[in-house]
Amino acid sequence: SLTLPHLAVVSLFLSSGTFAHLKPPPSPPPSLDLALSVLYSVVPPVLNPLIYSLRNQELKAAVRTLMTGWF
Repeated sequence: SLTLPHLAVVSLFLSSGTFAHLKPPPSPPPSLDLALSVLYSVVPPVLNPLIYSLRNQELKAAVRTLMTGWF
């Protein structure tokens, strides 16, 4: 099943790839190329742990709530 973290990662990856491929065709400044390559290759892997840690915190909170209901 698709969850919000999965959708966030996929949308982040697709949007950064879209920006990288839709840059202006006539030789853009090198700083734009660098910014787009960083956006495409560095930002998604850096944000993955943050996005999935949110999911883990939600899971831990749900288990904690479930366990306190039993005892």
